[in-house]
Amino acid sequence: MDSMLIGSFPRPCSSYVSSDDWRTVKFKLGHSPSSYVPVQISRNGAGRSYTVSFQQHLTKHHVRGIQEGCTFYKRWNTKCVVNAASGQPLESEPGASSPKSTLTPVKNALGAFYRFSRPHTVIGTALSIISVSLLAVEKLSDFSPLFFTGVLEAVVAALLMNIYIVGLNQISDIEIDKVNKPYLPLASGEYSVGTGVGIVTSFAFMSFLVGWIVGSWPLFWALFVSFVLGTAYSIDLPLLRWKRFALVAAMCILAVRAVIVQIAFYMHVQTFVYGRPAVFSRPLIFATAFMSFFSVVIALFKDIPDIEGDRIFGIRSFSVRLGQKRVFWICILLLQMAYGAAVSVGATSSCLWSKLVTVLGHAVLASILWTRAKSVDLKSKAAITSFYMFIWQLFYAEYFLIPLVR
Repeated sequence: MDSMLIGSFPRPCSSYVSSDDWRTVKFKLGHSPSSYVPVQISRNGAGRSYTVSFQQHLTKHHVRGIQEGCTFYKRWNTKCVVNAASGQPLESEPGASSPKSTLTPVKNALGAFYRFSRPHTVIGTALSIISVSLLAVEKLSDFSPLFFTGVLEAVVAALLMNIYIVGLNQISDIEIDKVNKPYLPLASGEYSVGTGVGIVTSFAFMSFLVGWIVGSWPLFWALFVSFVLGTAYSIDLPLLRWKRFALVAAMCILAVRAVIVQIAFYMHVQTFVYGRPAVFSRPLIFATAFMSFFSVVIALFKDIPDIEGDRIFGIRSFSVRLGQKRVFWICILLLQMAYGAAVSVGATSSCLWSKLVTVLGHAVLASILWTRAKSVDLKSKAAITSFYMFIWQLFYAEYFLIPLVR
């Protein structure tokens, strides 16, 4: 009987009338086109359960089916628990849940962490370490499991520290980010301050733990200096929060992105992985000098789209002090100077293939930069932000060229 009744009573049809206190749906009782019975569903209590009652204008040929179905309706009424606030139609199988609804919280959590980690900085950190590690490679046999293990250890430790630094900056800038970057998890309220503190604390601990387990002094010092400068840059304590001072803030970014990344991670592979003496090679000096320009540009440019919030909260960035347009063209000039120097270095290389690749590569990047810069609408925050991400793409591209400098 139950199986027959269930076959005779499918889900309520999608066309129903609803109000705050009741809904009317229709159930099909038979096979004829006219055999539909109106059913009124009224809400009890706080909107958590419903009572099913039948309208009295039933035709005679439906009465028997209704009587036989009473047991079914009582059971359906007991099991049917619906969130009235959702406004969704009632389901005959309330216990069922779709895979999509189950995966949604996971997707939201991953999306929030993705934004929290500031992925453009994560990509830049990983590429830079791999690139400068390749500078220590002298012959084909250097590509050994030892090399790949050493690079992987450095990348993992550095990425953990990277997330600590960008996360701490977000914790310290919640009110500013509500104006400048409202999509970030702390500014939007997706993360509580406690959640943010827990993430950055655990990632800093894991970073130092990896460095200690590996046992490489260049790697450990790279992590330690990055930790100190990243903390001093962001945290709001007396004599700290160096991001308030434009020149000091730029020097912090330059020290990490240009000096520590190039020298410390190169020495990690050169001295710890390969066991060779420390040598400041020509490509290493070039990489450090070039990335010094690039790091200053990133330090200056990142504040151009954030000028509104920085001005409100007293962050005296160069963009606030000099104006967006002037800082924008200073950044373009610095990068063009860096590309010009890179072309000169490439032209003096004794290796023909290195000369061709570095000269042509940097010339092409300089041309693309200049063409793109002339088309930027400096009155549009979206356009400036897009160009800032383009600067990061140039940053990534440079790390593909650096290992080819010989």
